[in-house]
Amino acid sequence: MIKIHMFSSATKVAGQGVGSAYTELMGLLKRHFPDQFDVRVNDYSASDISHYHTIDPQFFLTMHKKKRGRRIGYVHFLPETLKGSLSIPWPADEVFYKYVIAFYKAMDQLVVVNPSFIPKLADYGISASTVEYIPNFVSQQDFYAYTPDQKQTLRAQLGIPASKFVVFGNGQVQERKGVRDFITLAQTHPDVQFIWAGGFSFGRLTDGYEGFKKAIDNAPQNLTFTGIIPREKMRDYYNVADLFLLPSYDELFPMSVLEAFACGVPVMLRDLSLYHAIINNRYIPTADVTEMATQLARVAADPSALAPWRAQAVEAAQYYSEDRLAGIWSKFYTTQAALGQRTRRRTP
Repeated sequence: MIKIHMFSSATKVAGQGVGSAYTELMGLLKRHFPDQFDVRVNDYSASDISHYHTIDPQFFLTMHKKKRGRRIGYVHFLPETLKGSLSIPWPADEVFYKYVIAFYKAMDQLVVVNPSFIPKLADYGISASTVEYIPNFVSQQDFYAYTPDQKQTLRAQLGIPASKFVVFGNGQVQERKGVRDFITLAQTHPDVQFIWAGGFSFGRLTDGYEGFKKAIDNAPQNLTFTGIIPREKMRDYYNVADLFLLPSYDELFPMSVLEAFACGVPVMLRDLSLYHAIINNRYIPTADVTEMATQLARVAADPSALAPWRAQAVEAAQYYSEDRLAGIWSKFYTTQAALGQRTRRRTP
């Protein structure tokens, strides 16, 4: 049995995609490979593989010991993506960004959830030969479409009329997520119900905190900010939505999009180039808030226009399913463990 030690604090901060991706992978390994992999969390004893999900300093200080086995790093962000998420004063920001890259360079192998990050890592001096692309996924045991009757019952419980067009978005409330555009759309489409699930996971460190706090306190009547809610509750909001909208300016592979796909919800996104390699043609592409408004007005007036995008969501959910990714992760860990064993045999 291969010993895999996961090093993570991803679930300590609620409402972030890193925690969702970590939870999904842990569930996959438990359900599919209980007899193949011995998986432990934050265990500093000897292992075949040490998989680092977060970049905690205590992990960095101990990762160089030989008993750590093959060191795997999960790349959930780069310095340029952090700049739109956290407000870190100079010069602490530069020190932190250098630390992030130093952490990645200490790995034997990196895993990215979007292939577009491979050349970006190369710009930091990390060879593409040490980086592997494995996409995110969502378990359809946790995210799935409700029946029409269940959806209407849930709408009634939430006080949403059966005929109301509902737009749902989620994620941390920050500049990078395009929340200001979401608010603007609510203001310009008063007949549409908007819901944003998420909050300030990092408190006042959040980029744009003061402005967003004021905007939430003065949100239009047709816009609800739920704050941070449990992930299992998120499924309800996908199922009352007619459209999932994520206006982010920068992403890797948002778990929220996969969750929407799994629930059979049509998706509208800002058309970022990094989406093209992973979910191209699966979503309604928009260049900016003006085009979002145009597309939203069109589908709200004629919801039947969303039928092709609903079909695309279902197809995407099958492609990025747990069952398909289980085989990919099994092969990856088995290969990495074998590489680690060969390295140890060559080391005197």
